[in-house]
Amino acid sequence: QLQLVEAGGGLVQPGGSLRLSCAASRFTLDSYAIGWFRQVPGLEREGVSCISVSGGSTIYADSVKGRFTISRDSSKNTVILQMNSLKTEDTAIYYCGRAVYCSPLNYRTFDSWSQGTPVTVSS
Repeated sequence: QLQLVEAGGGLVQPGGSLRLSCAASRFTLDSYAIGWFRQVPGLEREGVSCISVSGGSTIYADSVKGRFTISRDSSKNTVILQMNSLKTEDTAIYYCGRAVYCSPLNYRTFDSWSQGTPVTVSS
């Protein structure tokens, strides 16, 4: 049973932007660290970004630092991933999941995954 639902994926040209949202259906997102991951078929799920329980700290993969921003909208029980200056290598299926702590940013420490939403960056 899905406890996290995401939206916002789609097709965008290189240099464009997308905004992904992750919403909880059965719990309060503020009670957990929330991470964004992405996966290409045949490869392991890699960490993209994470926001702490309090929202006071964030981490980013080196490949997206300076281009992606993670934030909380507590009034809507939602975590946002704003993706700017998108590159073709950002193409993947994106997931959100929950954990106790953001570090390590590894899929093995996260659970309650969303359904996944495709992001395609192409001209």
